[in-house]
Amino acid sequence: MEPPRIPKKKLAPLEDLAIPLCWRKLKGKGPIAMWQKPNNHIECNKRNSKFPKFCNKNDYPDDGWYKTMDVCITLLPQVDHMQDVSGVVLENCPKRLNTVPPRIRLISGLTSQDFVDDNLMWQKRVSTYASVLKLLSSGGCRNFMDMNSGLGGFASSLSKYLVWVMNVVPHDAEYNTLGIIYERGLIGTYMNWCEPFSTYPRSYDLIHADNVFSLYMNK
Repeated sequence: MEPPRIPKKKLAPLEDLAIPLCWRKLKGKGPIAMWQKPNNHIECNKRNSKFPKFCNKNDYPDDGWYKTMDVCITLLPQVDHMQDVSGVVLENCPKRLNTVPPRIRLISGLTSQDFVDDNLMWQKRVSTYASVLKLLSSGGCRNFMDMNSGLGGFASSLSKYLVWVMNVVPHDAEYNTLGIIYERGLIGTYMNWCEPFSTYPRSYDLIHADNVFSLYMNK
């Protein structure tokens, strides 16, 4: 069956939104389109008139909570050639899951060794969880939420089980680690636990609350 035809006037606003983001359209058919983010911003600089301004270089790119949004693009690290990838090339999954994320270098107070130690700690803890929570191995628990996900070690250690984990980085946490979680190939979001979460709690079979309450003792 052929996909329904979408009038060009309806597609135009989407095109106008994607082009300023410096996305490249790979293919489109009917209501489905595939876009690719740039590996660098050389092309964006060449076509500067079509794009909004780049954000202030002093702005922290991962600062995405309680922050006024600006119409700008976060500038990727500078490269010399179009085929170069800005920053560090990420490993393919599943190797990416346990490889030290490049973004850890941007967080003052965290090191690659911290990442390795965190991984080992959560592997031991999850092994203990599995011995107590028999539903984990049998597939009786599928949807998890980690209320204070840190570096994502809890979710990573669950990778051999048939579970899906929503990693939450509290706004009140010492480190903003959401970028690290994304670079590991995991999914996550920000949250202030003094506010209601956007999905119904019963959407999750298990809610993991490691060191959450200590963040809000004085609130």
